[in-house]
Amino acid sequence: MKKIVALLCCVFCAFNLTYSQERPLSTHSKKAAKLFEDASHYYDSHQNENSIALLLKAIKEDSNFVEAQGLLGYVYDDMRQYESAIHQYAEVIRINPNYFPNIFFDIGKLEAKTEHYDDAKAHLQYFLQTGKGDYQTTFAAGTFLADCNFAIEAKKHPVPFSPLNMGPAINTKLDEYFPTMTVDGSLLIFTRLLYTPDTPGPEGDHQEDFYISHKVDGEWTKALNAGPQLNTEYNEGASTISADGNLLIFASDREGSLGSCDLYYSFHVGNSWTMARNMGAPVNTRNWETQPSLSSDGRTLYFIRGLESHHQTKEQHIYVTNLSDSGYWSVPVKLSDTINSQGMEQSPFISADNQTLYFCSDGHPGMGGLDIFMSRRLPNGSWGIPVNMGYPINTSKDESGISIDPNGKLAYLSSDRSGGYGGQDIYSFVLPDSLRPQPVTYMKGKVFDANTKDPLIAYFTLIDLGTGKVVSQNTSKPGDGTFLVCLPANKNYALNVSKKGYLFYSENFSLKDIKASYEHPFLKDVPLQPIDTGASIVLKNVFFETNKYDLKPESEVELNKLVNFLKNNPTIKIQISGHTDNQGTPQSNITLSENRAKSVYTYLINHTIDASRLTYKGYGQTIPIATNDTPEGRQLNRRTEMKITGK
Repeated sequence: MKKIVALLCCVFCAFNLTYSQERPLSTHSKKAAKLFEDASHYYDSHQNENSIALLLKAIKEDSNFVEAQGLLGYVYDDMRQYESAIHQYAEVIRINPNYFPNIFFDIGKLEAKTEHYDDAKAHLQYFLQTGKGDYQTTFAAGTFLADCNFAIEAKKHPVPFSPLNMGPAINTKLDEYFPTMTVDGSLLIFTRLLYTPDTPGPEGDHQEDFYISHKVDGEWTKALNAGPQLNTEYNEGASTISADGNLLIFASDREGSLGSCDLYYSFHVGNSWTMARNMGAPVNTRNWETQPSLSSDGRTLYFIRGLESHHQTKEQHIYVTNLSDSGYWSVPVKLSDTINSQGMEQSPFISADNQTLYFCSDGHPGMGGLDIFMSRRLPNGSWGIPVNMGYPINTSKDESGISIDPNGKLAYLSSDRSGGYGGQDIYSFVLPDSLRPQPVTYMKGKVFDANTKDPLIAYFTLIDLGTGKVVSQNTSKPGDGTFLVCLPANKNYALNVSKKGYLFYSENFSLKDIKASYEHPFLKDVPLQPIDTGASIVLKNVFFETNKYDLKPESEVELNKLVNFLKNNPTIKIQISGHTDNQGTPQSNITLSENRAKSVYTYLINHTIDASRLTYKGYGQTIPIATNDTPEGRQLNRRTEMKITGK
């Protein structure tokens, strides 16, 4: 935790004060004392190697020189030579366990970091029992102890974990990290840390850029630089891409930022990205905004905000903002204390189901350092208690930057583990069943003019018929009219597509009792008919009970769409027609179809549509559009239509 890091710096300072002001040195050797004094000056000026050399000489002069043994431990600790530091702290305890009050904390925290959890637990418990620590050290010791208790049990019950390097098309000798991909799994964007000694820019010799790879015939193409529309001479860091691949939101510290790091956005138009623009207030502030994750419906953005103080980032937590119908992002709010801890959070990732959140934290009990956690959304909309993803997915080292494949089966993370291509590489691994998000699929298609076949930019809305809530809304892509909509499983959906000058299009489909898979998506092209006399559409999301004409509640979404269409086109006149299959007598079918058409007619009038613009008629079974010999055909014949009778 950052608080613990700051605390440890205070411990080092406290050490120097202890030997220089409060009591004389424990050694009687003047030579050892002089070596120690010189070594301390080297340590204070960050010349650690020189400090080590002198401390070893001092200890050779007096092996019980407790201050020299302790300072040598702090130097090794500072250099992340943890096993050597543990050995030195053990020497301090051997010589005089009461000399430095925090020594049991110091050795315990390093033993936890190096996965010597049983030893760490014993030392931390002893430290807490002494009651000699201040508030910060006691809090840190309690955090490390909780990690030890968790880790000891987690190592007894390891989860399956076989990381697979993504190979030379993605990974190089440089650092690759923060992968993100479209919901159809066809495009991957990640960050690469470039080393540029000959052309140092504002970031010095190192600078982050985006690279892009496409999946072709099941294989990732060689990643290429994303180009100047996205990349600059400044850092481009963590990114998130919309489900359809048309919007990229990312972090950068380029000129013009409101704070040290801001969130930017760019659209994919044609074959290139637009020049990135700052998301502005209220998302960006004078603080540090980074590591965004966009929900699959494109309406919720999770990100990390770190508060800036004296050019240092602290209180780094997950925030969320929502996109309004008018196209503005709300004032971000911090997620509850269920997710955000007293430590540090990183790398939020909202899965395609929009119900499962993954993130990294060092404030919840784990293996030590940053661990990866998973939380599921509860029925009331709040987030459930985070679940540690377990050992060996998590270790005593920092794990960060997780993302989940759209199929929910594979996860991706960055690691500098041995056997890679150098630095941090991107790895994939199969998620254990208990840690997977809900299955999703997606609808993919193209909107075009029904007469000319030209692609259209149209507005589409996906609605959960069970709740009436909008699941996703967006426009088809300029240029080719394509669209992609993510679909969580186990729901019934209505799709509405509309464009000024055209009849709206409606469709419904069910994913209940269907094993959804992103490998087998819905492919749906949408022809829009220009508004003209005689043009007609089937109102596919108007529903009735069997042999009844009362409108079902889920029909309101479609009927409200029709109301808005008529209000936006005030001169149009329409006929509502009802149709049935051939089950029952012809006369009863005429009556049923007319009553159903009248129900829609009445709904429109009750919603301020002038009756002079409306007529209705029941045709019974006389105008089938499919065979009545199959259940599927009969279902198509049971329909309600709207036809333009005047403009």
